[in-house]
Amino acid sequence: MSEELNEKVKQALTKVADPHMGISIVEMGLVESIEIEEKDQTIAKITIKPTNPGCMSAARMAMDARTEAEKIDGIDKAEVSVAGHMMADAINEMVNK
Repeated sequence: MSEELNEKVKQALTKVADPHMGISIVEMGLVESIEIEEKDQTIAKITIKPTNPGCMSAARMAMDARTEAEKIDGIDKAEVSVAGHMMADAINEMVNK
C-alpha cells in the first residue's frame, strides 16, 4: 500500500509548478523524498529542496504540495519540509500548522 500511495503522491505533486519556471517540481527534481507513514493516520512526508536557498516561492510550492497530497484518497495528512532554504524553519512551521 505504501508504494502505491507514494506513487500517487508523486503524481499529485506533478500538478505543483515552480511559479517562475512554470515546470512541475517533480520534473525539476525539487522533490527530494516522499515517505508514507502508516500509524493511526496515514501521513505523507514530503521533502522539497529548492534550487536557490533564497527562493521566494518555496513557501507557496510547499503549501501547494501539501494541498495536492491531502487530496489523495488514503492520505489523512501531509507534512512538507523545505530543505536547504535560508528560511526553512519558518516555512516549515507555517506550512505544517
